Amino acid sequence: MTYDLTGKTALVTGGARGIGAAIVERLAAEGVKTAFTYVSNQAAADELADRLGENVIAIKADASDPDQTKTAVEKVVEAFGHIDILVHNAGVFRPGPITETDLESFRQQVAINVDGVYAGTHAAVPHIPDGGRIIVISSVNAKRMPFEGLAAYGATKAAVTALVKGWARELGSRKILVNAIQLGPVDTDLNPATGPFFEPVSGLTALKRYGKPTEIANMAAFLASDEASFITGAAVDVDGGMAL
Repeated sequence: MTYDLTGKTALVTGGARGIGAAIVERLAAEGVKTAFTYVSNQAAADELADRLGENVIAIKADASDPDQTKTAVEKVVEAFGHIDILVHNAGVFRPGPITETDLESFRQQVAINVDGVYAGTHAAVPHIPDGGRIIVISSVNAKRMPFEGLAAYGATKAAVTALVKGWARELGSRKILVNAIQLGPVDTDLNPATGPFFEPVSGLTALKRYGKPTEIANMAAFLASDEASFITGAAVDVDGGMAL
């Protein structure tokens, strides 16, 4: 299914590769003028922007730095005038038991997975018109712990799901829809289906496989469209049945 989003504008954080890149590609294919941020992989960012054309721009910005996040939002507004669709995809996954995860490591995850989402939304909301969309890429680990060592990561995802619900209530009067996509395992270069974790992790899903980045992008496009006009404050599981 395709959605006509021609004339809309978007900012996708962490969009140079993997799930973020798939979301950027899907939104661009729907006619959205799309900006995306990246931290260090400039080659991948430049390749994506060049391949998708003049309506896609790459912005270097670290999601853990509120000042860089604010500057990125300002650059998007300068380029496009406003932001119809804000997608928080930037994130970090650092599993480990409490005995091996010190406070600094925990705070690094919080800085990107929680603070980055908060700072980005805070900076962007004044530039999101009524009827806009905010989409946060979260995880089923917000509510399920199938393995040891996921407490810190899961806590950050539970936090952003709570933010989504609160913002949906706050912004409802402006018809700004705020939703989370809670992922299961997805086949990316950081978590490949050919890797050592495939068998135990895929075995926890009902479909016995990893998801594809395009399948996540499909949900993001749906939530950005008018077809999702009565959905807000939702945490939608796109996980192959992992959370059952």
